[in-house]
Amino acid sequence: MDAELAEILDSIGPRLRALRRDRGLTLEALAEETGISVSTLSRLESGIRRPTLDLLIPLARAHRVALDQLVAAPATGDPRVHLKPRRRESGSVLVPLTQYPGRVQVFKQVLAQREPRLVTHAGYEWLYVLAGELRLVLGERELVLRPGEVAEFDTSEPHWFGPSGGEAVEILHLFGPHGDQARVRTGPPASD
Repeated sequence: MDAELAEILDSIGPRLRALRRDRGLTLEALAEETGISVSTLSRLESGIRRPTLDLLIPLARAHRVALDQLVAAPATGDPRVHLKPRRRESGSVLVPLTQYPGRVQVFKQVLAQREPRLVTHAGYEWLYVLAGELRLVLGERELVLRPGEVAEFDTSEPHWFGPSGGEAVEILHLFGPHGDQARVRTGPPASD
C-alpha cells in the first residue's frame, strides 16, 4: 500500500468520530440508525478496522454526506461546479448550488411575478436579495427587502416571498432542516 493511500485510510476514523460527535450521537444511536454494531463503529473510529464500502455507504447516508467527504479523496478533474438551472412554468428560474439533500441547501433564484400563497413546512430559511425588490409575507407581517438585505425565519410560520413589483427579483436562498440557521458575522475584526 502506498503512503498516500495509507494516509487517506487512516484519516477516515477520526473523520467518522468527528461527524458523529458533531451530530451529538452516541455509538449506540449511530449503530441503531445504520445497522452496524457498536464494536465495529468503535473499531472504525479508532482506526483498528479498515473501512469498506459496505460500512461507509450506510454511514454516509446516516450523516447525510457524500461518500467522498468521508474518504477525503484527492481532488480529481475539474473543481468547478457545473450549474443546471431549472425553469419553472411561472417564469421563475431555480439554480441549485449544493447537491446534498438533508443538509442546508443553497439556491440562486430569479422569481417572476406570481400570486401570494402562504405555506408552512419544517425547516429554516435565509434569503439574501441580489437584485430587485423582494416581498416577504410572514404571517400577518409584510416586508420589502432591497439588494443587500437579508431575512431569516422559521418555516413553520406561514410565509410567502416573491417580487415586490412587476419586475423579477434575484435572491440567494438557503434552506435547512429545522434548527439549522445561517451564522452571519458583520463588521471588521476587532483590532488589538
